[in-house]
Amino acid sequence: MDSGPVKIYSAKDTPRLRYIAGIILGDILGLQWEVITDKRKLGKHPVINYSTDNLSGSFKISPESILFEKGIFSKKITISEWKGLAVFFQTSSDSDLPFDVFAASFFLVSRYEEYLEFKPDEYGRFPSSASIAFKNGFLGKPIIDLWAKELAKAFLKRFPNLVFRRNEYKALLTIDTDQPFAYLGKNFLRSIGGLFHDFKNNEGHAGERYRILAREEKDPYEVFDYIIDIIKTNDATARFFFPVGAHSKYDINPSWKNDAYRKLIKKISNIYKSGVHPSYSASRSFSLIKNETHRLKIILGEDILMSRFHYLRLFMPKSYNDLQKAGITEDYTMGYPDEPGFRAGIARPYFFYDVSEDNHTDLKIIPFQLMDGTLYDYKKLDPGSSKEVILKLINETRSVGGLFVSIWHNTSLLDNEEWKDWREVFEFMVKNQKP
Repeated sequence: MDSGPVKIYSAKDTPRLRYIAGIILGDILGLQWEVITDKRKLGKHPVINYSTDNLSGSFKISPESILFEKGIFSKKITISEWKGLAVFFQTSSDSDLPFDVFAASFFLVSRYEEYLEFKPDEYGRFPSSASIAFKNGFLGKPIIDLWAKELAKAFLKRFPNLVFRRNEYKALLTIDTDQPFAYLGKNFLRSIGGLFHDFKNNEGHAGERYRILAREEKDPYEVFDYIIDIIKTNDATARFFFPVGAHSKYDINPSWKNDAYRKLIKKISNIYKSGVHPSYSASRSFSLIKNETHRLKIILGEDILMSRFHYLRLFMPKSYNDLQKAGITEDYTMGYPDEPGFRAGIARPYFFYDVSEDNHTDLKIIPFQLMDGTLYDYKKLDPGSSKEVILKLINETRSVGGLFVSIWHNTSLLDNEEWKDWREVFEFMVKNQKP
């Protein structure tokens, strides 16, 4: 009796409902599903009654209005608890769930709250402290995945013949090369200026700078052989992101025309999938994204499909819409710089939904849970405490069969006394993140 697709009965078939049903029922639970607005077409299938009507034998979820609306409106969020999990958009007493799991999940994964008015941080970004997840203590949990697990248990009580997908945990290491060299990669005038600065201020770097520029020594920021060795030793999956924008206050990468930098990009990209790291201002400028993507395409001789914005500057929905126009198909920016956790409430890739246009796009979002700078810069954690945070995030992601994604920078892994403990943290993470 319970064979075939799950039918979602609703008074309206909307893009928002189809989008979130696809994530929860399809991507997470592995079910076939279909939205039905005519009761006569329900047949003998498991039925989710997503309406105010009464349907005998169905699983009822009383709907909140957000999935039937067009436009963006301020929402009153009241948090309660269900199965030890924070929930909101509470439902009526005759519902089989105490909250509208579809509406709540849509609110989080679409980043609906980032379309509303908020106080930005110093770089114009949506801060973690403005999110309902942070305010209510569930930023550290893949809450949508956990809701889906409990939903599956509830379904089985009503439809015992349903079979759900068993999701396999995976891990992905991503590297941003904001500053690949300490001395190399600068043009002639900047290199000469650096030498004079060292001499004038008696900083003791002049000799080192000269030897490195003469290629007698390796640049101290060139730790990519070490990073690659750790990746290979642990059989990890990795992605690299390269900035090719113009030099600015916030962008200190070499010129995209620099020979040493181009050789580094080609060398790494021959081993691992690589993407563009759009500059600080590019998140608000399609022309910059287009130009920088084209530059990296010239260097690699292939289309550029992946990106992550510098400084994790992300503005909804413009940044994502501009990426699509530039030919990007995957973005890795979804996460907070100042707090570890699950910014979109989910521990797996999903497709971007433009709430302002009600458009289900083909841009895949790969959210991350952890960045190196969050630990030592924003949170001021020591290496021991950082390991605890990392292990907790890995275990949370593993528990739902999700994808654990981290961001590291070559400048966090230098081969000197100052950074040796962070190398240990890096190696600890790569070892413990294994499936």
